[in-house]
Amino acid sequence: MSARNNQANKAAARERLRVERERQAKKDRARRQLVVGVSAVAVLAAAGGIGYAVVQANQPTAWETAADAKTVTAPKNTEGANGTTVVVGKDSAKKTLEIYEDSRCPVCATFEQSVGSTVEKDVAAGKYKLKYVGATFIDNMDQGEGSKNALSALGAALDVSPEAFLDYKAALYSAKWHPEESEDKFAKDSYLLEVADTVEALKGNAAFRQHVEDGTFDAWAMKMSKTFGESGVTGTPTLKMDGRTLTAEGSQNPPLTVEEFNAALTPVLAG
Repeated sequence: MSARNNQANKAAARERLRVERERQAKKDRARRQLVVGVSAVAVLAAAGGIGYAVVQANQPTAWETAADAKTVTAPKNTEGANGTTVVVGKDSAKKTLEIYEDSRCPVCATFEQSVGSTVEKDVAAGKYKLKYVGATFIDNMDQGEGSKNALSALGAALDVSPEAFLDYKAALYSAKWHPEESEDKFAKDSYLLEVADTVEALKGNAAFRQHVEDGTFDAWAMKMSKTFGESGVTGTPTLKMDGRTLTAEGSQNPPLTVEEFNAALTPVLAG
């Protein structure tokens, strides 16, 4: 009895051991399948993440998209293809002063701070019209966005009125608000709007603010920049009248004082 019981116990023990081994083997197979599955998902996820990053990196920037836009919303008070002809002044004025400027240009700021008010008075008096051509080449030099963004905002000001445009341009170039060339402050809408609050026609102007924040005139700014690029002008500020470039006497530099400006302008006006 006890012997039979002994053998039966051994057989039962062997059976339990076999069952346990099979159960463990099943668990091990399931675990390996799970690990393989998770690893595959991880690999796919990583590959997907890399793929997404590559796709995103190859997407055009907002400014590149604006530059390639087929439809351009131009501000009011503009003319020509895509509204890139901006002329301010009285129709009776026989001469036109062309001015080529980049909003981030420090020399443009010097010119505007010293001569800008004289130009505005001359235009208001009908002495000549002012044709403005905006550039964005400083952005291209340092991968910035301020020249483009400021030009778009100037378009929003022009959409309000030519006077608002001139006042806003003067404010952007003023000693108080014009940043160092190395500081891309104009890239921020908040900064451009802060400057605009100093211009009566733009302060609290909801439409102007919306155009700046929405980038309504971004494509126009890029078309204007292209117009500058095709003009043959290589630096800013550049002043031209009747095809002649106005320079300080005895140099190739732009006139940066009222005296230099008037000396360069007077013979051309008389011609």
